[in-house]
Amino acid sequence: MEPADQNNESEFSRNVFEMEKRKLKALRENKSGVWAGLGMFGMVGWSVTVPALLGAAAGIWLDRKFPQSFSWTLTLLIAGLSVGCVIGGYWVTKEDREMHKKN
Repeated sequence: MEPADQNNESEFSRNVFEMEKRKLKALRENKSGVWAGLGMFGMVGWSVTVPALLGAAAGIWLDRKFPQSFSWTLTLLIAGLSVGCVIGGYWVTKEDREMHKKN
């Protein structure tokens, strides 16, 4: 075996060891991994859905009270959806930072 092969094998072994160590740590720290993942999925889903529904409701009200040549409902639905996506992105980024900070 050549020295270069030994270096590659030792680096590979070190990488495998680090990955296994992270997996075991995650299993110890997070007993409810599936439920936590589903909870995060729900949090992101609601953070997108609620502003979109609020925008649509406000748009319907505005269309009835102050009719225009454009649709308030569609405009505020898109605005609410955009706001919701920003909020959802914030939650995903925050959780990603938390996850990588622990490793």
